[in-house]
Amino acid sequence: MAERENRRGPRRDRDETPEFADRLVAINRVSKTVKGGKRFGFAALVVVGDQKGRVGFGKGKAKEVPEAIRKATEQAKRQMIRVPLREGRTLHHDMAGRHGAGKVVMRTAPQGTGIIAGGPMRAVFEMLGVQDVVAKSIGSQNPYNMIRATINGLQKESSPRMVAQRRGKKVADILKKDDAPAAAPEAADA
Repeated sequence: MAERENRRGPRRDRDETPEFADRLVAINRVSKTVKGGKRFGFAALVVVGDQKGRVGFGKGKAKEVPEAIRKATEQAKRQMIRVPLREGRTLHHDMAGRHGAGKVVMRTAPQGTGIIAGGPMRAVFEMLGVQDVVAKSIGSQNPYNMIRATINGLQKESSPRMVAQRRGKKVADILKKDDAPAAAPEAADA
C-alpha cells in the first residue's frame, strides 16, 4: 500500500496552497414554470482574487448549487484584472465607478483604517488584498451592479509609475510636483 502511494507521488490537498481565494457573494434560486410544475435552478455570484492586486468576478447558473458556484469561479478566474496598490494595502487615489444604476465611491485610507465597505464591495476589496479603504455604495443595492461598479472604478486606478510612463517622465519628477504645493505653506509659516 505504501509503495502504491509513493508511485503516485505525495498526496496533495486542494486547499493546501490555493493560488486564488474566492468568496461567494450571492446565491439566487430561480424557477422556471413548465408543464409538470416548476423547475428550480440556482445562480451564483463569486469574487476571486490572489490578494496581491488581482481580482475578478463571475456568475454561474446550474440546477445544483455546487455546480453554479464552480461555473462562477471558473468565469471569475478567466476575467481577472490587475489593480496597482499603494504600499500593497490601499488605493493610490480616490475614484468613483458606476454600472447601470449602481454607483460607488472609493477613497484611500491611512494605515489601520480597515475595510469600510458594504457587503459585495467588501468581498472585492478582501479578494484584491486591500487592507485600508473607505467605500460607499450610492444607488442600486443589487450585488451584481455593485460589484460591476466597483470593478469599473478599480479599472480607472493608475499608479505614479503608470502616469510617469504615459507622460514620458520619471516617477520622481511626478511625485516632486505633488509634494511641492504641500511644502510651500510650511515655508510661508516660517
